[in-house]
Amino acid sequence: MMAKLQGFEFWRKTLKEARFVVAPMVDQSELAWRLLSRRHGAQLCYTPMLHAQVFVRDANYRRENLYNEVCEEDRPLITQFCANDPEVFLQASLLAQDYCDAIDLNLGCPQMIAKRGHYGVFLQDEWELLEKMVRLAHEKLSVPITCKIRVFKELERTVRYAQMLEKAGCQLLTVHGRTKEQKGPSTGIADWEHITAVRKAVNIPVFANGNIHHLSDVERCIQETGVQGVMSAEGNLHNPALFEGCSPPIWEMAEEYLDVVKQHPPCTLSYTTDPPGPERGAGQGEDPGGVGRGQQTAEAALPDIGRLLPQTGTGVLLIGLIIHRCTVQEEIAKGKDTEEKEGSLPFPHWICQPYVRPAPKEPVVNGDSQISEVKKAVCQKRALEDDAVNDTLSKNKQKKRSRNPHKNFCPEHKPKYVKCEQCGNPKGNKCVFNLCRGCCKKKAFKEVADCPSHGLRFKTRAEKLKAEEKKEEEEEEEKDSATETDASAALQKQSEARLPL
Repeated sequence: MMAKLQGFEFWRKTLKEARFVVAPMVDQSELAWRLLSRRHGAQLCYTPMLHAQVFVRDANYRRENLYNEVCEEDRPLITQFCANDPEVFLQASLLAQDYCDAIDLNLGCPQMIAKRGHYGVFLQDEWELLEKMVRLAHEKLSVPITCKIRVFKELERTVRYAQMLEKAGCQLLTVHGRTKEQKGPSTGIADWEHITAVRKAVNIPVFANGNIHHLSDVERCIQETGVQGVMSAEGNLHNPALFEGCSPPIWEMAEEYLDVVKQHPPCTLSYTTDPPGPERGAGQGEDPGGVGRGQQTAEAALPDIGRLLPQTGTGVLLIGLIIHRCTVQEEIAKGKDTEEKEGSLPFPHWICQPYVRPAPKEPVVNGDSQISEVKKAVCQKRALEDDAVNDTLSKNKQKKRSRNPHKNFCPEHKPKYVKCEQCGNPKGNKCVFNLCRGCCKKKAFKEVADCPSHGLRFKTRAEKLKAEEKKEEEEEEEKDSATETDASAALQKQSEARLPL
């Protein structure tokens, strides 16, 4: 077995000094999209983010998301997992390592689903857990372990975070220059200063992520930060030819994508329709957002077709492309100025181009930026959203506040949970082992013990089973004793019958 390549040697030999990288994007960076991107300049691709726990327990999930997508053209390839348990992450990585060139740990997803699942960027404060996960994977896997992170507000803390991951065994680090809070309407501009500081502080290859809309941005980012490569999510999603430095018509890219899908089935329908949404596509920690694959331009040109695309399928997509293409050609034939920009788009609407998310706007009523008192009285939800006190709360929390005005969402006032001694998750309040339920179950099973707070009754069941076995043994002994008594009585009768009269 060949020795595992590390650091810059891994980047040079295995990744072939890749500079143009397609980010891991949920429901977007599937095989067909990766191959399309590679045709147009991408040198390295990531799989969509996969859930380690589901990957371990579900054979269909493994087959649909990785095993069926094996393709010689699709290399080098890095498989990304989200996880919060070192053993589960290792098991998933062992199952995937033969189908890719490296395993990536997602530490950048800022979405609510990641918060609920306790993974992604919501692990960035748990350095002990992350060090254990990376170190275990580094020691046990036959391929390198890489990480994708977001930055802290403090530059020094970001640098120490990167150095900790490098020391644990990370062989390549992708740094998204945004903080955990920068997402959705508050995305803002990625900070390349943090990326530059990380690059200078570590001795492993670094990829930069954020603010990439054109090929010129890629070159500028490499020059300013000194990174080895640049990763693009939304930029690639809206223009898969970004790394070629050109902006082709959207129907050319769409037709080529569908042609790749035909050559490499199966392809989930959601990939081809791509409805926008905050937790889809690039929303998983990479240039967040997710109005995907040029759909905003299609909707600008043909609102009816754009509205139908998410609801139907590839057939309607093809019809929409044909109508769209004919409409554009008709405009050109009539001598219309095709260079005229549509709305806020930098190019005509049929051209692949970057999507710049507009800043949130204040509602305007009759030329006044303030909401009228009448509208406040009629629309309580809108008034609640615009309340200065609640401007930092999510819509879900604002709804809860409307139902319970006294509810407090301040992190400082939340109860502090005691961590499990083994995995770091919140422990059970009355657990006899001071562990979370998962760890408690393993320990209780191993030691044949009970934990009433978690509803575990291994000792009770064992004692009950033992008592039942003892009872069965006693019953067997009674039966044997009765049989012996009957046998002796029969022998005695026989002997009496043989005596002379």
